[in-house]
Amino acid sequence: MAKIDAFFKLMHDEGASDLHLVTGQQPAIRIRGEIERIKFDVLTNDNLKAMLYEITPEHKIKQFEETGDVDFAYEIPGLARYRANFFEQQFGCAAVFREIPSKIVTAQELGLPPVISKLASLPRGLVLVTGPTGSGKSTTLAAIINEANFTRKDHIITIEDPVEFVHQSQSCIVNHREVGRHTKSFTAALRGALREDPDIILVGELRDLETISLAVEAASTGHLVFGTLHTTSAAKTVDRIIEVFPSSEQMQIRSTLADGLRAIVAQVLFKRIDKKGRCAALEILIANSAVRNLIRESKTFQIPSMMQTGKKFGMQLLDDAIMELLTKGWISGDEAYLKANDKTRFRQFLKSPPTDFTEA
Repeated sequence: MAKIDAFFKLMHDEGASDLHLVTGQQPAIRIRGEIERIKFDVLTNDNLKAMLYEITPEHKIKQFEETGDVDFAYEIPGLARYRANFFEQQFGCAAVFREIPSKIVTAQELGLPPVISKLASLPRGLVLVTGPTGSGKSTTLAAIINEANFTRKDHIITIEDPVEFVHQSQSCIVNHREVGRHTKSFTAALRGALREDPDIILVGELRDLETISLAVEAASTGHLVFGTLHTTSAAKTVDRIIEVFPSSEQMQIRSTLADGLRAIVAQVLFKRIDKKGRCAALEILIANSAVRNLIRESKTFQIPSMMQTGKKFGMQLLDDAIMELLTKGWISGDEAYLKANDKTRFRQFLKSPPTDFTEA
């Protein structure tokens, strides 16, 4: 048993999402969104490096020594998997570990709207799950892939950096590929995937023009493609994809994206006040013919209005989802205000002045 495993056990027992190990500081864990210190000695650079290197593959140690940054996955059988990131900072090395549960939670267990499960049955197209870092995008995608794994008879390829949730093949064949370990890059893996007879492709992150272009192309050639972006709303996600391309290509990509897009799910996590845990508010855009026309005609600013009238298709605005959680008594008015798009709608629920005074 590695020395660091004791921290992972504590983290798991406390229900923490992240572990922070920083030279010159006490270890800390993030519980329900907030950092809490662990009663432990202040970490020295040498002691922390020795602890980290005990669980790090040789080639990842070499990469970290050369570049000052590295990502990889670590697993404790029977406990959980962890997404690790090491980085150099002013006073020495540091590391952050995100816990990835070994059990994949279903969409129903997560309390997600029924339309989320239906995304797993789409025959083709592009589905994007977006939100800030730590908003539960990977968990939602894992639930969708899990649904497909049990209900379809297809080939699923995931391309991640690193591999997070591990799906055991059920009715589907599932192949996990890790960037830097099984393939050189997202783009190389995507190109290869098109020759590997996939039905469903999961791209861990759409980071750049080439990856986005290949994902849109794959979605428009008969594959079901899932991906993530760090955007905060459905309309901004469409704009972000289009703006990545040179201006001379933007009209063409609008048309291609309009044809291939099937859904965008933008989510935000909240700390629950009624019990321990967190819950997600989801904005859901289903790309029906009206939405596709707005994308083609450069009228993405009208997408929120279309979503308000598209509830029968399963669409919902983020602020409506937040209001529902607030009405149920699950979240605080202050946090609802902080994370809402239309602040004025939630001002009446504030118990204290806005956290972000620039929004006042």
